[in-house]
Amino acid sequence: MRFSLFIHMERWDESLSHEEHWQNLVELVRIAEEGGFETVWIGEHHSTEYTVSPSPMPQLAYLAAKTSTIRLGAGTIVAPFWTPIRAAGETALLDVISGGRAEIGIARGAYQFEFDRLAGGMAGEEGGRYLRELVPAIRALWQGDYAHDGELWQFPVSTSVPKPVQQPTPPVWVAARSPETHDFAVANGCNVQVTPLMKGDEEVKDLKDKFDAAVANHPEVEKKPEIMVLKHTYVHSPEEPEGWRPAAEAINRFYRTFSAWAFGKKEPVNGFLEPMPEENFAERPEFAPESLHRTAMIGTPDEVTERIRNYEDMGYDEYSFWTDNSMSHEDKKRSLQRFVDDVIPNFR
Repeated sequence: MRFSLFIHMERWDESLSHEEHWQNLVELVRIAEEGGFETVWIGEHHSTEYTVSPSPMPQLAYLAAKTSTIRLGAGTIVAPFWTPIRAAGETALLDVISGGRAEIGIARGAYQFEFDRLAGGMAGEEGGRYLRELVPAIRALWQGDYAHDGELWQFPVSTSVPKPVQQPTPPVWVAARSPETHDFAVANGCNVQVTPLMKGDEEVKDLKDKFDAAVANHPEVEKKPEIMVLKHTYVHSPEEPEGWRPAAEAINRFYRTFSAWAFGKKEPVNGFLEPMPEENFAERPEFAPESLHRTAMIGTPDEVTERIRNYEDMGYDEYSFWTDNSMSHEDKKRSLQRFVDDVIPNFR
């Protein structure tokens, strides 16, 4: 099992500037690199302060200059908001800047809010068509001259400038949930990222089963793709029996805010939206802190180690420590350091 850090600037109010949030992010990435994490992942979201990340590329390029070994993952770029030529060139440039450390994740998109603003109101469900056309086009452009006459994009002979350092291409990851997306990823030789969100380890197993079925359906793929599981993670001291509660309550706040952006009717104010109120989730037990204590990766070092060992036994290649959770920087730093000191050594 290898480990990665999934991270964004989280801004819940104006008490800290974006500059301070960015320096906090850099500090956590440095702790992760020094502690043996293999990759840092940063995604793409627009116009929302609780996930400040309009593009992973400049962030990862900055981190390339401040680190030396950790790999730099776009986790993920949103296919409908890019074009193949732009995506190929920018990701290849990241690979050049970082000395061949780029990992490229691609997704169909999450929020209808973003499709309304960046894709002319296109239904978010349509994003899968863009994903399926973008992946092979980027790979072709990375390798040389290529003309594209697709359903969504058409362009004459073009190529990626620059070319990536990693040959034949940097690793490509696809964010997958449905069997169809797992199948597409595996058939195209892509690695897979899965996110169980508020569901428990039964969902972790179900997602791995979907991946395994896709692998079995494509024996022609010579190199077996890899699979990564992403979970909100918080490690507390064994001396704190109730140490789980602040993390579970913070993750509850995170998901209530996610719901406000994904399903709420209120308009944001200067990039902020209040979390949906607790009473809205009276019939949704999965939002309760006690449930999140079980489903998120919250626990003592021994408890976290045991669960991740179970994922390793399932056949997962990578565990991604998702640090977005609405907690303070100091809380996140303590948790990450405990993971480095008391969890990672159990897998060496």
